[in-house]
Amino acid sequence: MARIVDVAALAGVSTATVSRVLNGKAVRADLEKAVRKAIDELGYTPNRTARSLRRQHSEVIALVLPDIENPFFTSLARGVEDIAQEAGLSVVLCNTDEDPDKQERYLRIADDENMAGVIVAPAGPSALLRHLTERERAVVVVDRAVPDDVDQVTFDNLELGRRATRALAERGFRRIACVTGPESTPTAVARAQGWREELAEAGLPAPEDLLVHVNFRVDGGEDAMTRLLELATPPDAVLATNNLVGVGALRVLSATDQVDLGLGIIGDLPFVTSPVDNVSLLQLRPREMGLSAARMLVQRIRGEAGPARQIVQPTQPVRLGAPRESGPAR
Repeated sequence: MARIVDVAALAGVSTATVSRVLNGKAVRADLEKAVRKAIDELGYTPNRTARSLRRQHSEVIALVLPDIENPFFTSLARGVEDIAQEAGLSVVLCNTDEDPDKQERYLRIADDENMAGVIVAPAGPSALLRHLTERERAVVVVDRAVPDDVDQVTFDNLELGRRATRALAERGFRRIACVTGPESTPTAVARAQGWREELAEAGLPAPEDLLVHVNFRVDGGEDAMTRLLELATPPDAVLATNNLVGVGALRVLSATDQVDLGLGIIGDLPFVTSPVDNVSLLQLRPREMGLSAARMLVQRIRGEAGPARQIVQPTQPVRLGAPRESGPAR
């Protein structure tokens, strides 16, 4: 079996240089090329268990998400995986189904298995995040801000709610409803607050019957839109504060032929549902969030110290109409 010294001899470099290449650290391009060529020729496989013991962590990171079926999180995961692969890290995907108990179990496993780090979109508060950072595990929180002293990549959700509502008001709608996620989800609450504040600034009413909390999925959007259309005085426009809720709303509008009702959606539509030329769409670019979070995590894994950092993803312009993508709704 080939050893690291064999790789070094064939590549004409030191074992330290081979080690730097294997650990994803900066090496001159020509030296890295020679090392990787030698690895291929010799069929060298690093002893990952021994390396894990020396470095006190494995070469695996956990990505803990609340709903991997939501294309937002699928795109975010792709961004994380792209950066992790470049850094020589493997990603274990964990789906919590918005269940804080499942989240805690996955975080405990990440700790017990000495994983190099964790990227998590929290399903709820977790004392384990502080525990992981105290044990010098790299941790980055995405999408949903937490009060912990930890690296985070989030959106300005209040501003997202305001901007999407403003786009509907500027199109002439006056009775604008808001369909958002559970009251336990910070993003849902903040976007609804942005809706409320923007309506107040525009001098428009925001009665309680126009604010509907549902699950952040397609059936939640369908249920909310059905209920809103059954009101004695239905809204003339609806803001859906995430992509799947927007899909559900579109399905109901298509089925009931409500062509004049305005619709605003925060998030990217994942598949064709019905004509969307008249929809105000505020895209989020989740893959960029995943890229940013993974870069921060890799920096921490490689020893970068310093206070916790927070990146707020820039808010995109509102578009009228949405890009059409192939593939049936599921």
